[in-house]
Amino acid sequence: MPDIASHAEVQVAGKLDWVGMNEIELPILLDGPDGRQVQTNARISAFVNLAEPEKRGIHMSRLYLHLDRALAEHSITPAALRHLLRDFLESHEDLSTQAMVRLDFEYLIRRKALVSDNSGWKQYPISLIASLNGRDFAMEMAFQVIYSSTCPCSAALARQLIQEQFRKDFGDANMLDAGTVHEWLGSEQGILATPHSQRSAADIRLQLAPTFEAFPFVEMIDVIEDALKTPVQAAVKREDEQAFALLNGQNLMFCEDAARRVQTALSEQERVGDFWARISHFESLHPHNAVAIVTKGLEEGYQPIDGHPTGWKV
Repeated sequence: MPDIASHAEVQVAGKLDWVGMNEIELPILLDGPDGRQVQTNARISAFVNLAEPEKRGIHMSRLYLHLDRALAEHSITPAALRHLLRDFLESHEDLSTQAMVRLDFEYLIRRKALVSDNSGWKQYPISLIASLNGRDFAMEMAFQVIYSSTCPCSAALARQLIQEQFRKDFGDANMLDAGTVHEWLGSEQGILATPHSQRSAADIRLQLAPTFEAFPFVEMIDVIEDALKTPVQAAVKREDEQAFALLNGQNLMFCEDAARRVQTALSEQERVGDFWARISHFESLHPHNAVAIVTKGLEEGYQPIDGHPTGWKV
């Protein structure tokens, strides 16, 4: 059968940074939080460079077949991705010197309720990006954490209105018994204003130190949720909702505050060589969002493997 890519003359000669496929739908195997292997669906991008300017194209079918075979046999680990990329290059040894793969999938973690004995599943979008250039192997892990943020300015304004209402209702009273004040505080008239809160997102990209250990999905998600303190909940009874309200009241934050919390937490992680984080508060007051972006602060800036210049796509 004719092989146009191998034998046809090129229309215009030139090297290509990356050639391959994206949005490949395949099942993958993951090691779950409890150590058991689970299967999930992924969308995958697979690329090699075209280092020979006179060659027409690469062998895309080889990339697909390597993916299909490798992902069906092994859980996703740094070692498995490195082996896969080596297979990409060996099957293109006359064409390519670099290879890259990206996997996008959902990772499920069972989370305990804040107070009650219940638990529920939370889903986290995760991306793994790996590249191989000669012997240089690089890895990125990207994920998103959804949390609640309560505006400090709004909280202060709400407290002021409550104070004014208290003065209006009890300004002439010289002495007030605790029971009266307790009853007033529990009424709608007493708490006539509340600060605005909103669902918020921390989009994280991590450059991981080279290792053959498993990907730290749960560990890194926990680092971010522990820093922000108000991750959204799965199973919620009234006592859990009350505990969540308390957490929000004790963790008032602008997007700048949240970004600095994330920066501090990630800077302490030995396995993270560099990081990029976008904090987005989906305002309930405005039709636009409040956003802060933070990195580790290396001199050359954050350099994403897949080439997005500022990491805007997670």
